[in-house]
Amino acid sequence: MSMMMRGLRGVAIAATVAITSLATAFAADYPAPKQGVWIAKDFKFHTGEVLPELKLGYTTVGAPTGEPVLILHGTTGSAASMLNPAFAGELFGPGQPLDASRYYVILTDSIGAGTSAKPSDGLRAKFPRYNYDDMVRAQYDLVTQGLGVKHLRMIIGYSMGGMHAWLWSSKYPDMMDIVVPMASQPTEMSSRNWMMRRMIIDAVRNDPDWKGGDYTEQPKAVQVANVYFGIATNGGNIALQNMAPTREKADALLDSRLKAPLTVDANDFMYQWDASRDYNAAPGLEAVTATLLAINSADDERNPPETGIMDREVKRVKNGRVLLIPASADTRGHATLGMAKFYAKEIGELLATAPRAAKTP
Repeated sequence: MSMMMRGLRGVAIAATVAITSLATAFAADYPAPKQGVWIAKDFKFHTGEVLPELKLGYTTVGAPTGEPVLILHGTTGSAASMLNPAFAGELFGPGQPLDASRYYVILTDSIGAGTSAKPSDGLRAKFPRYNYDDMVRAQYDLVTQGLGVKHLRMIIGYSMGGMHAWLWSSKYPDMMDIVVPMASQPTEMSSRNWMMRRMIIDAVRNDPDWKGGDYTEQPKAVQVANVYFGIATNGGNIALQNMAPTREKADALLDSRLKAPLTVDANDFMYQWDASRDYNAAPGLEAVTATLLAINSADDERNPPETGIMDREVKRVKNGRVLLIPASADTRGHATLGMAKFYAKEIGELLATAPRAAKTP
């Protein structure tokens, strides 16, 4: 085993310990998260490829007798990445909007992430080239068949999860009462958002060390591409200026990010970003029947409000509106919506007022 691979293994172990400690720390505030895996049999991807067994991981908080709520994570994240003080700590505790004594909170690991099936499990670059439609259908199968949930009170998704929420709202309009897509837009992947994604995908693919996906050590381009994309499309202009107000501090911040432990696999990384290539939820907006609250931040680098796209498209949703978080020293650009303090009040109001689907006899 190479030194780099040993280092990656150590990072993975440390991450597991950190997640376990985090779950334990929150146990006093809300029920301890429970992890599970469900196997989807003969899952057919949009490409026509079929996996006899597709592993789908998930985490739940609260009892199955509570009202079900589905939470969808962002690109390169996982169910575990949402169990943090800024998100779960603001929503799942007693008296909070998604009080886990009342709600059955379901957090999925999307295809390609967490404990779900992904290229690094063994197929590498031969893994089916999945897209967001595949990921949403797998989530639907997990929720309905794996967990036996027939209806969701709410779906809330962040970034990639927000785009998934847009797709859920039109593909399965009767499945939820409320849908909250955050840090996202319903329109096709385009402009800076896609150009930057393609650049980081190409950077890894063109690295000689990638070797068509059959590398023995992680290609060096992964680290640079990951840091480059993060600085260019995340963090917020005001916050970044405050963190790096001089060239020396900017250099130090950049160096620290470039030297941080590499915790991603190159094939997984490429597949995760590439999955957004044909995303477009806009054609189905008129089919949305749920109460929809789209939440974005004014300093979101990937979904800039000045384009007018969100204001235009949300008008096509019968019960839709937009909440725009003003930019400030406290916001973090695209990452702002990972902090529930900015919208917890509105989530609570939605849950208290949004109509419930009529129950069938």
